[in-house]
Amino acid sequence: QVPLVESGGGSVQAGGSLKLSCSTSEYSIRNYCLGWYRRTPGPRFEAVVALDTDGRALYADSVKGRFTASRDVPKTTLYLEMDSLKPEDSGLYYCAADYRPPGAGPCNIDGVMSLAYTGRGTQVTVSS
Repeated sequence: QVPLVESGGGSVQAGGSLKLSCSTSEYSIRNYCLGWYRRTPGPRFEAVVALDTDGRALYADSVKGRFTASRDVPKTTLYLEMDSLKPEDSGLYYCAADYRPPGAGPCNIDGVMSLAYTGRGTQVTVSS
């Protein structure tokens, strides 16, 4: 079990910024595929970003250039910096993680919502 706890959500106006955090008590996230996905009104689920074990990030086209994902391995924390927010970015944001054995191949954004562990989410609301 890898408990994940998201934080940092809130309400902002369009064009604003938020930084989400996802912390885990797992000893190391170095060999984990990590990611963020969101549930938007509909409901609709969308993978936002995947972080590979080398820290390389793969973004959905809808957030490319506006969102930046990163990880702090010593702090076992995953971040999502969101700039130029739009009303359509509103939703419940979840972080996700799963161990990736060496040699298993790259993490990809299509697999984010299938990662084994996820948190309870943090709400982001963007008003126009």
